[in-house]
Amino acid sequence: MTRPEPLLRRAGALALVPLAAAAAFALWPGAGEAQSAAEPHAALFPVCKGAVRVTCVVDGDTFWLSGTKIRIADIDTPEVSQPRCPRERALGLAATERLRQLLNAGRFGLAVPADGRTRDRYGRELRIVTRGGQSLGAVLVREGLAARWGGTRKAWCGA
Repeated sequence: MTRPEPLLRRAGALALVPLAAAAAFALWPGAGEAQSAAEPHAALFPVCKGAVRVTCVVDGDTFWLSGTKIRIADIDTPEVSQPRCPRERALGLAATERLRQLLNAGRFGLAVPADGRTRDRYGRELRIVTRGGQSLGAVLVREGLAARWGGTRKAWCGA
């Protein structure tokens, strides 16, 4: 039996590159789905680190998408940057991770809240994040990681 020439081995290895790329694409959330007008957004969201933020999750109710900072308008989540107690910090970290998971799970839409507000006092875009016609904020509320936004921050340190 003869051994293949080195050039043929390299060509064979290069032939696998498109296959690997196709397999990776197939594993991407929402890959192959027709882009829906209602849910045009999809990205890979890590937790934000450092000063430069383009697409990442800040905390349970704030994230960056393509350089735009978005505050989820229908919920309030525990603070992670300045928590008032260890319980708030733990819940805030859990809410942050859960939001990251929800955003990474597939395509989603961004809707202006019913009251028409488009920005908060910090200049963040206010949006309701939806998938399949349901609010992702409502998922966090059901899981005990968020409260419905009612205009005031929830006290997360209570018993």
